[in-house]
This record gives sequence, structure tokens and C-alpha cells, in this order.
Amino acid sequence: MNDADVSRQIQQMVRFIRQEAEEKANEISVSAEEEFNIEKLQLVEAEKKKIRQEYERKERQVEIRKKIEYSMQLNASRIKVLQAQDDVISSMKEAASKELLSASHHDHVYKNLLKDLIVQCLLRLKETSVLLRCRKEDLHLVEHVLDSAAQEYGDKANVEPPEVIVDNQVYLPPGPSHHNAHDIYCSGGVVLASRDGKIVCENTLDARLDVVFRKKLPEVNFLCILILNDFESFVRYIRLNSILFPN
Repeated sequence: MNDADVSRQIQQMVRFIRQEAEEKANEISVSAEEEFNIEKLQLVEAEKKKIRQEYERKERQVEIRKKIEYSMQLNASRIKVLQAQDDVISSMKEAASKELLSASHHDHVYKNLLKDLIVQCLLRLKETSVLLRCRKEDLHLVEHVLDSAAQEYGDKANVEPPEVIVDNQVYLPPGPSHHNAHDIYCSGGVVLASRDGKIVCENTLDARLDVVFRKKLPEVNFLCILILNDFESFVRYIRLNSILFPN
């Protein structure tokens, strides 16, 4: 083999090696580019995930704040409604008390009422001897009807008329006064008790008003709901009554 053949083979080998090197370099470049793109995509996705998580966290915080604010506003409005309802009920009871007080201003009507109240107490106590307390200003009316009330009780219970002792030492509080509006008062009526004081029958006008008011409180609340235009409380009232008083 002469020098020309040797040189030609060497050149062929050099071209082959160079081509192999270029192809390998291209493969490495393409692989590196792919790995770079993959890593870049992973980094981008990781950052997107962080951003989404942060957004979701802030969105949840906003929702929680909205719910808290709504709950606070709802509670505040309910408190206002309940306060207004209490005010309406108090004003209704106060108006009823004033009307009740006027009953004691008519002697003839009030005298018959006192008699009926005494008879009711005697029928509840069923005692042979009782102690009676009244307002000082009602003493003369009570003494006037006492015997007839005891006799009426005896006729109804088919027993001897009981001994009714009027307490002349301790009286029920007087009626309300504009000068002492916050003092304890009694609008009228009587309180009877057994001689040992173990059984007491309070039959004052104020006590009877309280009893009637407690019995009528659901109806009063219903009227308050209508007055205050509180639809939510109205629905709650209807649901509660459908549970407590089913057809």
C-alpha cells in the first residue's frame, strides 16, 4: 500500500470519527435540551401549583371572613328583632296593667271582683281557717264582701263557711304611683293562705295578668312577628308550632 492509499484511509477514518463525534454531540445537545425543557416544565408546574394553593388559601380566608361577617350581621339583626319584640311585649303588658288598674277605680265592679277572687282562693285552699291579705285601700270593700264570699264557698263546696281572718298588720303594696314608679306595687286583688302559711293562693290582679300573659305568650309572639315583619321568625314559629302542636 503506497502513501496515497494510506493517506486516503486516514482521511476516511478522520471523517468517520468526526461524523460520529458530531452525531454524539447532537444527541447530547438534544438530550440536554429535552432534560432542560422537562425540568423547566416541572419548575413551572410547581410554581403554578404554589400559586393555585396560595390563591385557594386566600379564597378560603375570604369566604370564611364573609361567613363570619354574615353571621355577625345576622346575629345583630336577630338581637335587634328580639329586643324590639321584647319592647313590644313589655309595652303591651304595661298597657294591660294600666287597664287592669282602672278596674279598681269602680267600686261596684271591683267589689264583686274581690268577692269572686276570694271564693276562688277558698275553693283552691279548702281550709277551715285562712288568713287574707289585701291592699289597705281595699280593706273596706273586702270586709263588705267577706261574709257573702265565705257563704258562697260553703254552698259550692257543700261545707260550713270557713273562718277568714283579715290581716290588719301586713297589707299588700298599694297601687303604682307616678312619684315612685319603680316601687313594688299591687293593682288589686287578694292573697289567701292557710293558717300555718304552708299553702298560699295569690289571686292579685297582677298575678292573674302574669298567668294570662304566660298562657297567651305564643299568640303575643306571633302578633309581634307580624308587627315587626320578621319573616324568618314567622317561619320558625310555624315550624315550632307544627312540632309542638301537630294536627
